[in-house]
Amino acid sequence: MILRNIGILLTIIVGIEHIGIMWLEIFGKPDLQAKSFDMDVDFVKQPTAKTALANQGIYNGMLGLLILIVFFFFRMPTLITVWQLLLAFVVVVAIFGGFTASKKIFVVQMLPALIAFILLFF
Repeated sequence: MILRNIGILLTIIVGIEHIGIMWLEIFGKPDLQAKSFDMDVDFVKQPTAKTALANQGIYNGMLGLLILIVFFFFRMPTLITVWQLLLAFVVVVAIFGGFTASKKIFVVQMLPALIAFILLFF
């Protein structure tokens, strides 16, 4: 039971994290975006890059919001199953992002989601 509660807490943190990532991708200053996403600042300042980051940001924000809001719509054990599905989605997308964008994604996004996913089975 304790492990599951840790998994629930970590799931909520993953949801909040994705809303934070959304904020950074949509509203962050180019210098902070470049540093956070291992990109050249001149690239981040380009209009097409800003549009791409904002588009990616809305996906991250909606995923984070969904992770948080399902808490109010489902009861256990359905809630756990929905969270596991959403966390599995985060893990798969983070694996792709880790290989294609930045290795930091493995630690920052994939690892917390994977740990939460596993702990929700207990």
